[in-house]
Amino acid sequence: MSHNQDVMNKVCPCGSNKPFDYCCKPIVQGQKPAPTAEALMRSRYTAFALGAIDYLINTTAPENRGEDDAEILADQVKYTNWTGLTILDTSQGNRSDETGMVEFEANFETDDQSGTLYEKSNFRKEDGFWIYVDGDVEIRT
Repeated sequence: MSHNQDVMNKVCPCGSNKPFDYCCKPIVQGQKPAPTAEALMRSRYTAFALGAIDYLINTTAPENRGEDDAEILADQVKYTNWTGLTILDTSQGNRSDETGMVEFEANFETDDQSGTLYEKSNFRKEDGFWIYVDGDVEIRT
């Protein structure tokens, strides 16, 4: 069984304590849209953990996508093990909102360091779908 299949049979990587099949899997696989900015953030964390590069690109605001994104993301997911997500705060981002902010910490390990990515992420709805716009990021080791 591959690492990705092993994860699918367990609790969702996003920290919700729900089964992956009923949490982020349908969102990451495009079977249903993220209902809130927080749900999109959790699904993006899961996509980083599983290496779902296309999903990460497709859920980023078009104006913030780069032609090298797939290559950059492939390197990130190859060398980073995401070990935990904590949502610290949210502002707006509900089903009826058009924008939202999610503040979180994501723990990670690489070959040469471990630490926490802290971010305040900005989201907006575009054609009824939540997308990641940008964020203030800080790496804490």
